[in-house]
Amino acid sequence: MLLLKTSWRSLFLIVLIVGSFATVLALQPIVQPSWYHDFADRRTIAGIPNFFDVISNIPFLLIGIAGLKFCLRSREEARTSWILFFLAVALVFFGSVHYHLAPGNTTLFWDRLPMAMGFMALLIGLSTELVNGTIERYLLLPAVLAGFGSVVWWLAFDDLRFYIWVQAMPLLALPFVLLLYRGRYTHQGFLIAALSGYLIAKFFEVYDRQLYSLTGQLLSGHTLKHLFAALGCFIIYMMLKARTWNSLQDTLRRA
Repeated sequence: MLLLKTSWRSLFLIVLIVGSFATVLALQPIVQPSWYHDFADRRTIAGIPNFFDVISNIPFLLIGIAGLKFCLRSREEARTSWILFFLAVALVFFGSVHYHLAPGNTTLFWDRLPMAMGFMALLIGLSTELVNGTIERYLLLPAVLAGFGSVVWWLAFDDLRFYIWVQAMPLLALPFVLLLYRGRYTHQGFLIAALSGYLIAKFFEVYDRQLYSLTGQLLSGHTLKHLFAALGCFIIYMMLKARTWNSLQDTLRRA
């Protein structure tokens, strides 16, 4: 069973996950800011409103399809998690395009839903490979449902706390997992590069208008956010394609 052999490292991660969730619960509800949908670049080109925020989602579709093709043919240890991750990446294209054509909370729901699935699938996939090979079997479905539930909760009660936790938890846990566990695959450094790409994307999202002005109204921060978030997903795809079984680390792990 999943919890029969619990090391201090596993206990640390459990405390990290449960503690972060308890912290979120202790916060006051976080409402969706009224200015969130007010993006810097509103240009209509070729009849497409918010043109660059729309077309900058194309990489998600291409990377998602490529990742699905690879994972469906592979024998990855956390194969189901990776399939759901790249399915979510592909679905982000449709959700985000739908949202940016007509920004609002209702359309944003369809943008956030696949993202929540992707974050949870990523967390479970990495945990299965690095922490315990049975995690996917027991926790993938509950984790994905929790991700969906966080988005439903936000739309129903205008409370972002749980969605923020779903988005932040994989990013918070990843550095600790890499530090505490010996990976059984090569190319783990790609994960740090993917994490860096996503953090840069979040920076660009925050400074949407400033970057739009800085680039001479060529590209907004939100457009760049899409591109760098997609880059992070692409790096994960390249990691899966390039890595091999690290027999030495697996031997040390079992020792």
